[in-house]
Amino acid sequence: MASFEIGAEDFLLDGRPLQVVSGALHYFRVHPDQWADRIDKARRMGLNTIETYVAWNFHAPRPGVFDLDGPRDLGRFLDLVADAGLHAVVRPGPYICAEWDGGGLPAWLFAQPGVGVRRAERTYLAAVRDYYAHVLPVVAARQVTAGGPVIAVQVENEYGAYGDDGPEERAAYLRALVDMVRAEGIDVPLVTCDQADDEHLERGGLPELHRTVTFGSRAAERLELLRKHQPTGPLMCMEFWDGWFDSTGLPHHVTPPEANAHDLETMLAAGASVNLYMFHGGTNFGLTNGANDKGIYRPITTSYDYDAPLSEHGTPTAKYHALRDVIARHLPVPDDAPPAARAAPELQVGLDRRLPLADLLPVLGTATRHEHPPTHDEIGQWSGFTLYRTLVDADDAVVVVDEVRDRALVSLDGAPVGTFDRTTRTFAVPLPRRAGVLELLVEDAGRVNYGSRIGEAKGVVGTVRTAARVLTGWSVTPLRFGGMSDGGGELLRPEVRSALAAAPTSGADVPVSGPVLLGGTFDSDAGADHFVRLDGWTRGLVWVNGVCVGRYSSAGPTATLYVPGPLVRAQGNDVVVLELHGAAAARIRTVAGPDLGPADG
Repeated sequence: MASFEIGAEDFLLDGRPLQVVSGALHYFRVHPDQWADRIDKARRMGLNTIETYVAWNFHAPRPGVFDLDGPRDLGRFLDLVADAGLHAVVRPGPYICAEWDGGGLPAWLFAQPGVGVRRAERTYLAAVRDYYAHVLPVVAARQVTAGGPVIAVQVENEYGAYGDDGPEERAAYLRALVDMVRAEGIDVPLVTCDQADDEHLERGGLPELHRTVTFGSRAAERLELLRKHQPTGPLMCMEFWDGWFDSTGLPHHVTPPEANAHDLETMLAAGASVNLYMFHGGTNFGLTNGANDKGIYRPITTSYDYDAPLSEHGTPTAKYHALRDVIARHLPVPDDAPPAARAAPELQVGLDRRLPLADLLPVLGTATRHEHPPTHDEIGQWSGFTLYRTLVDADDAVVVVDEVRDRALVSLDGAPVGTFDRTTRTFAVPLPRRAGVLELLVEDAGRVNYGSRIGEAKGVVGTVRTAARVLTGWSVTPLRFGGMSDGGGELLRPEVRSALAAAPTSGADVPVSGPVLLGGTFDSDAGADHFVRLDGWTRGLVWVNGVCVGRYSSAGPTATLYVPGPLVRAQGNDVVVLELHGAAAARIRTVAGPDLGPADG
């Protein structure tokens, strides 16, 4: 069996220096049938290591559930890394950030009274211990010391940027995690990573843990800063940000390949190890995107392309080739660079079946009665949509909510009258001066993945009032479209698909009034990637053959949704769209390639 150690100057594999040149590839953002392809393209770029986070809530979406099968088969993913002749670095958190829903922390965890967040609190640590007990044996069995690919495991993630606990409390928390990790048989080196900031590096580590750093530019300066805090041993940039994520309503982020190449050359020439974040970003399938709130709440887009060297659909970019050239000056690189992906099929698809969401309510969920509106977390709705209903009078005139997380369609007797929106801070909507049934269709648009708002509840928060009174007597229905799917997203329930299939047909040219589900079918090339474009649509979700490929929004920047080839068959592909507002016509199309929107700068 092999050994991997931290030497005085280098990482040592079987006693010989190893410069780790790694790329981030999140198995939970890639269809499992495409894992081997993406790993092979990392090898052909010259990388010798694959790094992945482990998203706790991806494996444990509900209390008492832990899934390691299908798209959650971390062991199979690591085995494929080994089959490619590569090493692996595993970062199981418990917190990962990653622009992922809740930073990977399960929403159900924070519904428990008094639970701590990323600190040495009994309930929180007990949950982490249970999580580690499920996932770390998979990693332990695949360490280099057991003949596998895993050379290192990270403890926590950028912890120096979080919280206001004192040094003793922070050290106690990190040491509790270390003890739990070691108790599960992890014997490879343990590392931490923090942003290139003196305070963060001091607050986020322990003397006995090897510090690494994260940054996206000024490599020489940042490595010098790291050396102050890690006086001996190899220097490593655990996240070299070679791109950036996109947020709904903002431009698509890009970074120049030549700038990335310059910084990578600086690190490799200095003998530092590096992990490209990201090598391949992938997709936030289903409802898995996170969000940021630094004064303005902004959800992350479905596409996690990240302007990475390998694009969302797995084709090498100009950045791939630029960084490959740099690596080739320092390490052996395979001769055969992968070719660009072929153009995707271009189709027009009419959606000839439509079913108002109101007609689906008996299938989607069961109403419960509440005097005051509960949060999503209080009713066990960990993601998605919830319908709140109560009665209003003619003299109520306006409806005001203390806070909605994150968005709500406001209707009276089924007729839309406005929208509450956390991003724009729209929390008041005028009402027609008549009595009726007030409805709030509340959307969780993604749980915050960074900062002090991690762990916050979703749904209606606080009171709902009118010009005349506080509204009480609520009927609340959590809408359950489905469970987790083979593609890592939300799998549409058979009952919903059956109800839509039985719905009356209508012409595709008839404008769409939401909220409504629409369905259609298409034939295409089996196994081919597709890109769904929804020009003229407003906001909603798309399922292909039952798998939710993500959210769309006319706010942009992303104009297409990626459909992995393994989801597509030759004949009879089902496509379902949930449109919340309206569309010019019930038509979508697939196009030759992605459109991630206008770039910044």
